[in-house]
Amino acid sequence: MALYLIGDIQGCNDALQRLLDKIDFSPSRDTLFLLGDLANRGPDSLGVLRRLMHLGPAARCLLGNHDLHLLAVAHGVRKPRRNDTLAAVLNAPDRAAILDWLAAQRLAMLENFNGRELLMVHAGVVPSWSAQKTVALAAEVESVLRGANLVAFLTRMYGNAPARWSDDLSGFARLRTIVNVLTRLRFCSADDAMEFDTKEGAAAAPPGYAAWFDLPGRQTADATVAFGHWSTLGRLDRPDVWSLDTGCVWGGPLSAMRVADQAGLGDGRGSGRHLSGELVQVPCEQVQRPGA
Repeated sequence: MALYLIGDIQGCNDALQRLLDKIDFSPSRDTLFLLGDLANRGPDSLGVLRRLMHLGPAARCLLGNHDLHLLAVAHGVRKPRRNDTLAAVLNAPDRAAILDWLAAQRLAMLENFNGRELLMVHAGVVPSWSAQKTVALAAEVESVLRGANLVAFLTRMYGNAPARWSDDLSGFARLRTIVNVLTRLRFCSADDAMEFDTKEGAAAAPPGYAAWFDLPGRQTADATVAFGHWSTLGRLDRPDVWSLDTGCVWGGPLSAMRVADQAGLGDGRGSGRHLSGELVQVPCEQVQRPGA
């Protein structure tokens, strides 16, 4: 049995097939954890979503900002953007089943391997959230996505405010902030204030902000946190964070991390807190130009 984490696919179904072939994936033996942005911008979002649906429990998926955008467009809340590639999904005969499956996916997942925690999110976490709190807050949004208030929530999901997390938030403002943390975050401050305009690498942090994983006192520091979303970040060689969006839609590779077996656990630096993994990549054709 092997466990693989896969970064942003963004509708690149051929690349996904090559990656699964390279790791010799078997749904009866192995498990995939997909870190969000399954759809959009690539050439075959419909193929990706159908493939993952049909894999059943062998594919455990997170929702990214592009996946939420698909739900919003499908429910008439947002208009398609110029570089969206969602028409095939929206016009598919199995559209309803696909959208229902998509809305049932997760916003955060937490696994425990021999006492070591692996937290999976699409974008990031603010410093005050522990791994357990992250999953609990994600569940608040997940229950709304699966319920009768889905459309009402989607109409209120967009916006940068509130820009700072507070446990006192309630209603749609609370849900919106949770979504922004889990699907949009790159830079924030030590007191959980978020900045959404900057999309370059970690060195481009605005004054008063830092990459979310570099802030002191981060409550998820004892876990290994795997995330996607940030293709401009570049490869991080750190045991506490696995950054797996390597920009396949922009011409970078599609990346997977194989979680080490029990004998290989630990970060190799004496702490024993973090997991180890093996990076696997396949090359991808560029299908979008940055800034186009």
